[in-house]
Amino acid sequence: MKIITRNVLILSMVSLFTDIASEMLYPVMPVYLRAIGFSVILIGILEGVAEATAGLSKGYFGNLSDATGKRSPFIRIGYALSALSKPMLALFKYPLWVFFSRTTDRLGKGIRTGARDALLSDETTSKYKGRVFGFHRSMDTLGAVFGPLIALLYLAAHPGNYKALFFIAFIPGILSIGITFLIREKKKTVQSLVKKPGFLDFIKYWKVSHAVYRQLLIALLFFALLNSSDVFLLLKIKENGFGDTTVIGIYVFYNFVYAAFSYPLGKLADKIGMKSVLIAGLLFFVAVYTGMAINKSELFYFVLFFSYGIYAAATEGITKAWITNICKEKDTATAIGMYTSFQSICTLLASSITGLVWYAYGGKTALLITAGGVLLIIPYLLLLKPGYKLKAV
Repeated sequence: MKIITRNVLILSMVSLFTDIASEMLYPVMPVYLRAIGFSVILIGILEGVAEATAGLSKGYFGNLSDATGKRSPFIRIGYALSALSKPMLALFKYPLWVFFSRTTDRLGKGIRTGARDALLSDETTSKYKGRVFGFHRSMDTLGAVFGPLIALLYLAAHPGNYKALFFIAFIPGILSIGITFLIREKKKTVQSLVKKPGFLDFIKYWKVSHAVYRQLLIALLFFALLNSSDVFLLLKIKENGFGDTTVIGIYVFYNFVYAAFSYPLGKLADKIGMKSVLIAGLLFFVAVYTGMAINKSELFYFVLFFSYGIYAAATEGITKAWITNICKEKDTATAIGMYTSFQSICTLLASSITGLVWYAYGGKTALLITAGGVLLIIPYLLLLKPGYKLKAV
């Protein structure tokens, strides 16, 4: 059986170009927003609204994808909205327009996520899910390597010209839109859609889902409540006196490691089980956060972010692969959508809570609390049954 099929490769290429566009803007977004008059508080509100939009829409559109039996329309519309939002941000400086543009980007992510992951799942069997999702994560994360490097090279030649970067980011965005039309979706026989799902109807899936899905979701969402934005790790490096070049360099290095190990760890998960690799990834996470709390050495930061890349590669694609193995094929987008919806909301809360703890007690305390909390999840996962029969490879 061919593991990396045409559709898997196409979806991975689409994610690569989309992430290049997004990550080109990641280092300059806060600076650009401040330059056009946004306060720190307004930036926080903007990101909160954007992430909440993405979170809630993932569940709804995942459910709608399952109800209609279609994947590709949601994928095309979702990636198109994200691509179009890039130049929109630079056209006008009005706060409402910036809010609309940023929310459009996140809405695009919400529309495509469940359908895209369901299509990836449809392309393979439980025997190869780790490899398929690992390959997709690898290609997606390469965008986070190339994107910031392109931005750094451009800004080195054109210092302070942030606005032009938003239009340049539209180029890989256009490529991603074009590639989505190469997707060949298998026709499915579905019952006619009697009633369009309500906006929060995806929550009803909890009652009919596999028991292991519910148990796994509890662990994953508890982890999401502890796992705040990576910005806090970068902030800790800044607090210890390192410059922007070091911070961005470490961030790019982390994404390179993440991309390099996603497929090998996905392959390993197919052989020894999703649970084992996921638990190992969480142990790496605990080690990294503990190390970040006490470290002040530049060299050791690279060691820690190497380990952080291993953690990401062992968890991000693996969790989705595991979820798709314990849900019915007709419910795949709903199962993924429900998970990613609540994950987005929990992550937003985690960043807010971590920010408050950081402000009141300092970065060291905030990082150690996170590490300690995640350590509590591991015994729970050790007792959790995989929920599917692992076939020999």
